Amino acid sequence: MPIPLVNSIASWFLKKRFHQIELFLKYPNEVQQELLSSLIDISKDTEVGKKYDFSSIKSYKTFADRVPISSYEDIQDDIERARKGESNIFWAKPIKWFAKSSGTTNSKSKFIPVSMDSLEDCHYAASKDLLCMYLNNNEESQLFTGKSLRLGGSKELYKENGTAFGDLSAILIDNMPFWAEFSSTPSNKVSLLSEWETKMAAIVDETIEDNVTSLAGVPSWMLVLLNNILDKTGKNSIFDVWPNLEVYFHGGVSFNPYIEQYRAILPKKEFKYYEIYNASEGFFAIQDQNYSGDLLLMLDYGIFYEFIPMDTYGTKDEKVIPLSEVELNKNYAVIITTNAGLWRYKIGDTVRFVSINPYRIKVSGRTKHHINVFGEELIIENAEDALKKVCKKTQSEIKDYTAAPIFMEGKEKGAHEWLIEFKTPPKDINYFSELFDNALKSLNSDYEAKRYNNMTLNKPKINVARENLFYDWLKKNNKLGGQHKVPRLSNTRQYIDELLSINN
Repeated sequence: MPIPLVNSIASWFLKKRFHQIELFLKYPNEVQQELLSSLIDISKDTEVGKKYDFSSIKSYKTFADRVPISSYEDIQDDIERARKGESNIFWAKPIKWFAKSSGTTNSKSKFIPVSMDSLEDCHYAASKDLLCMYLNNNEESQLFTGKSLRLGGSKELYKENGTAFGDLSAILIDNMPFWAEFSSTPSNKVSLLSEWETKMAAIVDETIEDNVTSLAGVPSWMLVLLNNILDKTGKNSIFDVWPNLEVYFHGGVSFNPYIEQYRAILPKKEFKYYEIYNASEGFFAIQDQNYSGDLLLMLDYGIFYEFIPMDTYGTKDEKVIPLSEVELNKNYAVIITTNAGLWRYKIGDTVRFVSINPYRIKVSGRTKHHINVFGEELIIENAEDALKKVCKKTQSEIKDYTAAPIFMEGKEKGAHEWLIEFKTPPKDINYFSELFDNALKSLNSDYEAKRYNNMTLNKPKINVARENLFYDWLKKNNKLGGQHKVPRLSNTRQYIDELLSINN
């Protein structure tokens, strides 16, 4: 198809979709309430619908009073029944797919239900919207002259009892329209290879000769791929391999630790980075402006949002609020009700609203991945902002890191212990540590209070990790590639002690 025709079709779709986006931008809370009513109505005759008498729910307040907040453990038995082929348990339409998700830990896998509604109206709709927003902001884009290099964690799908499970990316590839493969690389055959290192080599071989115009994938693993491309070709810049590359769509982990490494191998000021916020449970938010890390919360993807302020999370005073009651710059745990039958489900992420007209967010961390052993409330966002500042001052670069508490013993104060793998280490690790401590104090008043005169916390202890420590640890735990992530902050020493033992 000629490129001008492709661009004009995209432009037509863009204008049509922007009319719908304008609707939820103008009437966000009304769109959300209407969506909730629709989800309740569709599911009124399911087991869950009958249990909570969905037929008589006419308001958000009744819904919130009647339906409890749930974690995966609360609904695991129902999900197992659905995986064995039972239907009409928590969603009125058949659920054929389950996205296997284990996050950063080695704990038992979760199987997140994926309905045809969530595929079409959420995951695929978001992919189209991402392109719409990018093209709307970059009218001279030549995106459709080449291919998108997608790097998923996809392994094969495993089928049993009439249902299938696997990585979300495998489910998306399995259901993708046939024409989509023509505009992306690598081929589905290579994308679905299960052994990560074999797949990485195959992707390098298959994509080097392609005209790649965009990248999509998790920053940590995409960086591994791009460095492999440079090693294979002997080039210094990715633009020497793919001269028409113009944008990288990224998500899954914070981009902060990787920014400088990307800029080194993608040395064009006009190159664009677009962030997305998605998970097995749904696609939630999209960067809708050039050169901005703020993410527009998408309100018409079949997901109804609620939030728990983190200052009450897990306490007897825990409070759940709808979108209409959120405040700027507060940290919230995200609760979702979805068109795949998740009802008031805790996804484990925390966000902060940077705008409420429209609703734009930043992902601030995980409900379980923070350090609060001493009342310091250190979240991932604090850690990564501090590391970014200090790396700039010390001209160092970080590949990976994790941190955990050093618990108080006798009269000995507590502290935080960090294990950092540098790509470019600082000349003086003690100076780095001092700057890092001060940066954390400036970003987090609770941390600053606990550090005042070493009252509760001693200064942080920083260990330098050997090269490829985190990669080797992930490999040892069969966690290479795709959506697997290094646990950043923890209230226990489980991860850091295991990593330190390998490091030593």
